[in-house]
Amino acid sequence: MSTVYLNGSFVPKDQAKVSVFDHGYLYGDGVFEGIRAYAGRIFRLEEHIDRLYDSAQAICLNVPMTKPEMAEVCAQTCARNGIDDGYIRLVVSRGEGNLGLDPNLAKEPNVVCIASQIQMYPEEFIEKGLRLVTAATRRNYGEVLAPQVKSCNYLPNIMACLEARNAGAHEAICMSREGYLAECTGDNIFLVKDGVLKTPHHGVGILRGITRKAVLEIAAELEIPTEETFLNRWDVYSADEIFVTGTAAELVPVTNVDARTIGNGVQGPMTRRLREAFHRLVRTEGYPIPKPQEAQAI
Repeated sequence: MSTVYLNGSFVPKDQAKVSVFDHGYLYGDGVFEGIRAYAGRIFRLEEHIDRLYDSAQAICLNVPMTKPEMAEVCAQTCARNGIDDGYIRLVVSRGEGNLGLDPNLAKEPNVVCIASQIQMYPEEFIEKGLRLVTAATRRNYGEVLAPQVKSCNYLPNIMACLEARNAGAHEAICMSREGYLAECTGDNIFLVKDGVLKTPHHGVGILRGITRKAVLEIAAELEIPTEETFLNRWDVYSADEIFVTGTAAELVPVTNVDARTIGNGVQGPMTRRLREAFHRLVRTEGYPIPKPQEAQAI
């Protein structure tokens, strides 16, 4: 049975429980990170933890441990579950409190770390690609909550996901209020046109994804011209290639959007090149995971 880190202890999965009065459950008051481990190392763990703490700072949520301690929680959780290649979910919620929105009603945050396996899309989609639709649901307005805050309130993303499922698609594209391409429900998006790699500018309200950043760095090393710019549906429909990126999704080609075939309807050459380079990268860096027999108490 898998083991979960919960507030300083490792407990069996079926005993990893928090109160129904937790404000994360009641109001979505909390933050999270999804992180990936490859070949015994956690990819860009420090960047993920920095983002978690920045999100917590933005909503005045005190994380009750240091960043190095949190990094070790992730590594030890993987070790105790025998995870060399897998997915880590870190959640910090406001904690148990009385009913009411006031954050001061919750005194002690809950910290949870889960390490498990995940496969967003079967391997067949690497060649066949994904089908996307444009969602009517728009991205959150930055005036309400900065898009960089990975909060536990994902309802707008879920609403867009429902649109995709109801349309028989794998994912949905969300547009900004002004009609610019933003991101998908849980992924960043890239287009290729005439040899140039393009991705939405952060000014349209996107999460500056860690996988997105890695792809831009790889492109620079490969001397692929890139643009972070403002894109619309014309750019999507006329693209030579499209792919999405995310910690869970990694890098997956898109071959159909709103019933329009993208490129030749299969994974494109630049997508393939970047995907191969990404998989080389993730196996050469990262925070080491101890062997299961070396797992320690936190």
